[in-house]
Amino acid sequence: MDFSNFLAFFANSGFAYFTWQNLLMMVIGSLLIYIAIVKHAEPLLLIPIGFGIILANIPPEVTGLLNPPTANQVGGLLWYIQRGMFLGIYPPLIFLGIGAITDFSYLIADPRLIFLGAAAQVGIFGTFIVANLMGFDIHSAASIAIIGGADGPTSIYLASKFSPELLAVIAIAAYSYIALIPILQPPVSKILTTKDERKIRMRKMRHVSKKEKIIFPIATTIVVALLVPKAVSLVGLLMLGNLLKESGVTKRLAEAASRFILDSVTILLMLSVGSTARADIFLKPQSLKIFALGAVAFIIAMTSGILFAKLMNVFSKDKINPLIGAAGVSAVPDSARVAQTVAQSEDPSNFILMHAMGQMLQGYRFCSSSRCVSINTFITRWKIYG
Repeated sequence: MDFSNFLAFFANSGFAYFTWQNLLMMVIGSLLIYIAIVKHAEPLLLIPIGFGIILANIPPEVTGLLNPPTANQVGGLLWYIQRGMFLGIYPPLIFLGIGAITDFSYLIADPRLIFLGAAAQVGIFGTFIVANLMGFDIHSAASIAIIGGADGPTSIYLASKFSPELLAVIAIAAYSYIALIPILQPPVSKILTTKDERKIRMRKMRHVSKKEKIIFPIATTIVVALLVPKAVSLVGLLMLGNLLKESGVTKRLAEAASRFILDSVTILLMLSVGSTARADIFLKPQSLKIFALGAVAFIIAMTSGILFAKLMNVFSKDKINPLIGAAGVSAVPDSARVAQTVAQSEDPSNFILMHAMGQMLQGYRFCSSSRCVSINTFITRWKIYG
C-alpha cells in the first residue's frame, strides 16, 4: 500500500506541527470558556478570549491566521484584527461605549468618594515597586501594576504601548481577577472591618441637575487632558460617550456607542487578546510571576481603599461604610455588588450599592451579561427577591 499521499497530507496538516504546549494552551482556552458559561464569570470577555487562545494555538504555520503581510501576500485574518489592539484603537472605543452607559451622578453628588477610588490605586504603585524589585523593567512593571486597577481596557492599552510581549498574560490575568472579585473581596473586607463598621448607613445623596451632568464630562476632559495629556484618548472618549448620553439630544449616538460599537469592539479586542496567547509566548516562568503580582495588586488595592475609608471616618461627621472602599478597584459592577452583599450580611436593610458605584466613577446602570438595568430597579428587585 502506498502511504506517500497520506504522509504528504499529514506533513501539511496541523498535526505535523502540533506540540504539547499547543494542547495545554487549548485546554486553558477551553477552561476560560467553561468558567464563563458555567460560572457566568465575565462571559462577554472570557468566551472570545478563550476562543482566540484556541485559534492562535492551532499551529499558525499551517493556518496562516497570524502571518504578517509580505510584498507578495496579504496577512492572516487575526494579524489584521490585532492591529486595532496594538495600535491602541480598541480600548478607547471600549471607553466610548462605557461612557454611554455611565451616570456620574453619585460621584458629582458626593465628590469625596473620588478619594476612596484614588486610595484603592495604591495597589498599582505597590505592585509596580514589587515587580521592579523582582526583575521586571520599568515599562513591564508599570504594565503589570495596572492589573491592580481591575480595568481590562486600561491594562491592555498600557501593555500594548509598553510591553506588547506581555500583553496576553497581563490581559488574561486582569480579566481573571475581575472574575474572582466575589471570591477575593469578602474575606479581605471582613478581616479589615468590624461588624459595626459594616452596618454603617450612608446618607441619602442630593439630586444632581442635568446641567451638572452635562458640564461634568466637558470639564473632566479638559482638566485630565491638561494634567495627563497621554490619558486623553481613554478619558476623552469615556467622557464623550457620557456627554452623548446626558445631552438628551443624541440618543441614537449614545445607543450606537453603548450597544453596537461597544459589543462589536469587545469581540474584536477580546479575540485579539486571546490570539496573542501563543504557547511560545505564554508558557514562561514570568507568566506565573505576573499572575501572582496581579493577585497582590488586587489585595493591596482593596486593603488601601478600606483603610482610607476608615481614616476618613476619623475626621468626617458623615460616616462612610468602609466596605465601599474595596469597590475602588473598579471591577464594574462586581466589586460594588459584593460590597452590597457583605453589608447586607450584617444588616439586610442596608443599601450601599449606589455609593459603591459612585466612588469607582460609575453609577446608575447595572450591567449584566445580557442587559443593563437601573440601580434603582436593581435595588427594588433585591428587596423583593433577596
